[in-house]
Amino acid sequence: MDSKTRVLIVEDDMIIAANISLQLTKAGYEITGIESRGEEAVIHFRLNTPDIILMDINLKGALNGIDTVKKIQEFSDIPVIYITANNDEPTFEEARKTHPFAFIAKPITKSNMLRSLALATEQVKTKSKSVPVAEDYMALLNDRIFIRHHGQMVKLLLQDILYVEADRNYCQVVTPKKEYVLTTTLKDMQNKLPGDIFVRVHRSFLVNISKLDVVAESHVEINRKAIPLSKSHREGLLRHLQTI
Repeated sequence: MDSKTRVLIVEDDMIIAANISLQLTKAGYEITGIESRGEEAVIHFRLNTPDIILMDINLKGALNGIDTVKKIQEFSDIPVIYITANNDEPTFEEARKTHPFAFIAKPITKSNMLRSLALATEQVKTKSKSVPVAEDYMALLNDRIFIRHHGQMVKLLLQDILYVEADRNYCQVVTPKKEYVLTTTLKDMQNKLPGDIFVRVHRSFLVNISKLDVVAESHVEINRKAIPLSKSHREGLLRHLQTI
């Protein structure tokens, strides 16, 4: 293998997951992580962009393995290999709708797993569409975002974000307790954050309108921070304030 294929393991049995990880690492694969719940798997994928996913169908939680794959397929066509102890036809038919690369039945044999991954690796090398990487700094999930900070996934509740300030190709996300610097543009942040909460007030500022303390003619204030309000964005801000 010239460059290591990156594999995400989604399996809620930690003994099985650890064994798979060990075998794949010995075989030359790079494991981006082990997740036990579908919701965390979606976030992990957005932040780490693996090449292949090994997905257990019978996950606990709000999302089973098939639902998790459907979520991921909303923004990527990554090859998926299902791991399953279910041989019933309804489960197979539902999983087949997501066009998986292969199925591996439990108990897992090393030979079946490595053969399936070897074939999937060839697909990764030859497929024309690449996995989007523009969003690898941040993942949005309901009322929170997860951002990459010092190599870790950090959770921020949307309600805790005061404002976002741009500095060239960087953005500073400001909360009452801490500030986070992301390698992205303010326009990209605006496109990703909910537009009914975060509103552009200046070419360099995006504010959480629920945190506004003062709205003046040429500036707004949040937590005693004066933020410029440009004429071109004032009308849009006032429209949002009238709807809440």
